[in-house]
Amino acid sequence: MMAQIYRTTVTELGPMVTEFLNEKIIILFKGDAPEELAEYCVLHEINQLDGEIKENDVFTINEEEYVITGVGSAVNKNLEQLGHITLKFDGSTEPELPGTLSLEEKEIPEIKQGDNLQIIR
Repeated sequence: MMAQIYRTTVTELGPMVTEFLNEKIIILFKGDAPEELAEYCVLHEINQLDGEIKENDVFTINEEEYVITGVGSAVNKNLEQLGHITLKFDGSTEPELPGTLSLEEKEIPEIKQGDNLQIIR
């Protein structure tokens, strides 16, 4: 039985999001992101974190699943407080930055308004 640790719904995409998708990066930020940052972010409203995110948990974008390979030291705190983390689809076990969540290296689906994002264990 899978337990849901986190869930949210995409409310808006900044105009520069696709440039980061080409680099296998998605930046999440709760809707109150500073304007200069919001243009690079996938914005969302609900920000419910129930438990600590760990390696081998699964991040889902709609039905597409990605195994979490590395959790930066600030990921849980930043997600809970700001709704802000960087998703990097690089398969790294040691994220470069504290706010980065590394995921298995797979093709990233097109992300759009209304998409559901979850972390399950």
